[in-house]
Amino acid sequence: MGKVAFIFPGQASQYSGMGKELAEKYPAARAIFDEADKALGFSISRICFEGTEEELKQTAYTQPAILTVSVAALWALSEKRIGAEFVAGHSLGEYSALVAAGTLNFAEAVKLVHKRGKYMQEAVPAGQGAMAAILGLSPAVVADACKRAAEGGVCAPANLNSPEQTVISGEAAAVKRAVEIASQLGAKRAVILPVSAPFHSAMMMPAQEKLEKDLRAIQFADPHVPVVTNVDADTIQKGDDAREALIRQVSMPVRWEESMRLLLDEGVTTFIEVGPGKVLTGLMRQIERSVTTLNVEDEKSLQATVEKIAAAKSDAA
Repeated sequence: MGKVAFIFPGQASQYSGMGKELAEKYPAARAIFDEADKALGFSISRICFEGTEEELKQTAYTQPAILTVSVAALWALSEKRIGAEFVAGHSLGEYSALVAAGTLNFAEAVKLVHKRGKYMQEAVPAGQGAMAAILGLSPAVVADACKRAAEGGVCAPANLNSPEQTVISGEAAAVKRAVEIASQLGAKRAVILPVSAPFHSAMMMPAQEKLEKDLRAIQFADPHVPVVTNVDADTIQKGDDAREALIRQVSMPVRWEESMRLLLDEGVTTFIEVGPGKVLTGLMRQIERSVTTLNVEDEKSLQATVEKIAAAKSDAA
């Protein structure tokens, strides 16, 4: 059996009811929700289990909610004695990956992402920024469309997700122009996304400056498994490098496809998406179809993952 990587989802994976089943069945998962509620001073578990779509869409709630569900799923997995040789997370998911690697303490991580969400929300007045997903054009063509659309403003690739999918971010008018240009260039789809701010763009610098102060005030331990960071699409082995990567990540693009290719080069053949949804599993199908992709978000997916890992181990034995 090849190596295993845990990959952790970011924003847009949330849904009402997420994590509820794991919290009911696994004491270790329940303990994570309790710890999150205590650290935040409000019930993020209620928002995960019963929150409305509207509530869950608010970045200041979305980020701690997804982190909490991801770490609860991770703890349920570790109860089943399943580990990984590498970890990585998409944008917000990088915080989950750093908790998994022992670099960040969970209570501190959940407080950090709550602030991160608030800072990102406040960085750009509503309606001034936008993000859009462009499907079916190469990243280079999308970058060129952004350049043409920017007209001296901000519009650039934000998430380099797969050969088929690039998400762009920037000023609302420029992003709208880029969507029109991409459509003319033959994009399969080019759609404005329902997000509250232009993440991973230069417009996020005010949020980055605020978050940097918080990140510098916290201890980062050296990870006990290599973490692949979004900004450099490279592994880190030092806590200080994890902190620097999180600072730069706020305004820089997420190099997801490159990060996944690095893991493939390292011999990873099984990718387990740990947390709500299957967004990263879908992207992996666009990057490399020959690998095994599993996910853990509830009891059924956890059991299926445990069985598949056990079968792969006995085949390899």
